[in-house]
Amino acid sequence: MDADLVTRLRRVVGQLTRELNVTSTGEGLTPTQASVLGQIVTQGPMKLAELIDRERLNPTMMSRVVGKLVDQGLIVRTADPSDLRSVSVSGTERGRDIHDRIRSRRAALVADCVRQLPQAESDAISAAVPALEMLVAALAADARPD
Repeated sequence: MDADLVTRLRRVVGQLTRELNVTSTGEGLTPTQASVLGQIVTQGPMKLAELIDRERLNPTMMSRVVGKLVDQGLIVRTADPSDLRSVSVSGTERGRDIHDRIRSRRAALVADCVRQLPQAESDAISAAVPALEMLVAALAADARPD
């Protein structure tokens, strides 16, 4: 893949992300807060260190985001009884409800737009998703220290 195509891919993924991020603001969440909430709700309870790794946020920023989500009653923190330095986070019912609303709005927005495309482009987008998922996994693996 040449540099121009990589630039186009990066640009279009960034633009898509920004357009979809608008759906979280109606719930009073920043895009980062919505993303962190989504990780917690969809992946289940997880240690803060794992969440930092998945979201690629620095610990200070993650602490702020988690604090805001806790303050809003969307997630809860639980100390690990075997290691008091370790904290797990999990979604509350309210957090799951808000995540579901954001997810539904995003799905409806994309579905409405995709319906306006020619069938070949709609099919191409659907076919590209698994390849993009593999690309993300490969990039994440390359970025992790051995």
